Amino acid sequence: MAKEEQGNSNMWSDAWRKLKKNTPAMIGLGVICIAFIITILGANIRPDDSPDCDDQIPPIAKIRPGTVIKHVKVRRNEEVEDVGFFGKLFHGGEQSPYKKYPYLSYEFEGTNMILEMYADTTNMHSYEPSFDTKSLPEVLYALDITKDVKYKEIGNDQVEIYLLDGSTITKSITEMQKEIVSENLVEIRYLLGTDRFGRDLLSRLMAGTRISLSVGFISVLISLFIGVVLGAIAGFYRGWVDEAIMFLINVIWSIPALLLIISITMIFGKGFTSVFIGVGLVMWVDLARLVRGQVLSIREKEYIEAGKALGFRDGRIIFRHVFPNIIGPVIVQSANNFVAAILIEAGLSWLGIGTQIPTPSWGNIVTAHQHFITNPDLSFLAILPGLCIVILVFAFMLFGNGLRDAFDTKGIDANI
Repeated sequence: MAKEEQGNSNMWSDAWRKLKKNTPAMIGLGVICIAFIITILGANIRPDDSPDCDDQIPPIAKIRPGTVIKHVKVRRNEEVEDVGFFGKLFHGGEQSPYKKYPYLSYEFEGTNMILEMYADTTNMHSYEPSFDTKSLPEVLYALDITKDVKYKEIGNDQVEIYLLDGSTITKSITEMQKEIVSENLVEIRYLLGTDRFGRDLLSRLMAGTRISLSVGFISVLISLFIGVVLGAIAGFYRGWVDEAIMFLINVIWSIPALLLIISITMIFGKGFTSVFIGVGLVMWVDLARLVRGQVLSIREKEYIEAGKALGFRDGRIIFRHVFPNIIGPVIVQSANNFVAAILIEAGLSWLGIGTQIPTPSWGNIVTAHQHFITNPDLSFLAILPGLCIVILVFAFMLFGNGLRDAFDTKGIDANI
C-alpha cells in the first residue's frame, strides 16, 4: 500500500511537470485563473458595482467604446446601506446612493445648478440643447417624500436645509458649489461602451463571467457526485448492479442532451438554478461511463486483490485505492464537461430559458443585441459577449488537452 501511495504522489508530480512544459495549456490556465479572480472579487472590481450591473442611464445608451461622459451625481430619495467588501461578494453588488445625470456643461445660478444635458450628436444633423435645473441642496441631500428638498435662503449667502431625519443644517451657497464641483461632478470612461439601456458593458461582461463559471462549477460537481458514484459501483460490483446502472445510462444517453435540459428547466422554471441542475443531471452520463471503464480495469490489479484478502471493506478499497488511480481521467473529463456547461448555459440564455434578465449572462447579452450584428457602429454589443464565450471555452480546451497529455489518458475510450 505504501508503494501505491508513493506511486500516486509520483503521478501528480509528473503530471504537473508535464503540464508546466505545455505552453498552450498554461496560457489556458492563466485565462481561467483571471476569470476566477473576476468571479470571486465580483462587484469589488467592476466599474459598475450595483446589483446585476443594472445602473441604467438611458441618455448614454449604445455609446462607443472608450467614450468619456461627464456626470453629476444626485442623491437618491432613500438611505442606502454600505455593505462593504464582503457584502458586495455575497450580495452581488451595492446600491449606489447617487443617481447619475450625464451633462455637457453646467453653470451655477444662486442656489440652482443649470445643466446642459448630454445628447449623442454624432448621428444628428442639427442639435438643440436641452437644459435641466437642479437646486444645490437637491444634488447634495436625499429628497423627502414630497420629491422636493426643503430649504430656504436666510441671507448673507446662507441656506438653511431641512434633512429627512428632521434635523437642519446651514451652509453657504459658495460652500455647496465647491462641494458639488469636488465631490459630485465625475468623468467616467466607458472602456467597452454601454448597452441599449445605458449600462456599462464592461461591468456586465465581468458579471457574466460569474454566471458562466458558477454554472460550470456547480454542474461539474453534480455530475462528479452522480457519475463517479454510479460508475464506480457499476465497475466494481459488476453483475446485475452493472446491468441496472448501464440500462439507466443508456436510457439517458438516448435522449438528446439539449432537449432533456430544456425539459428540466421547464419543470423547475426558468432561471440560473434550473440551468445548473439541468446541465449537471445530463453530464454525469459521460463521466459514469468513463469511471466504470477505469474501475473495471483497476479492480483486477494485485493491490485490490490484496486489500480484499486482508479483509478491507469495499468502501475503503474504492475510496482509498480505486479513486486515487482514476482521478487523472476524471479531472480531464471534468474539464471537458466545464466547457460543455458554459456553452449550454450560453445557448439556453440565448434561447431565453436560461439566466433571466436583468442578471447578466453572456448568452442573454448576445440575445439582447443580436439585431445590431450587421450595424458596423454597434456590432460590438453582440460581438464582445460572443468573444468572451469563445475565449473562455478555448482556454478550457487548451487546459483540458494539457491535462490529457499530462496524465497520458489517450487510451481512456478503449476501456469504456
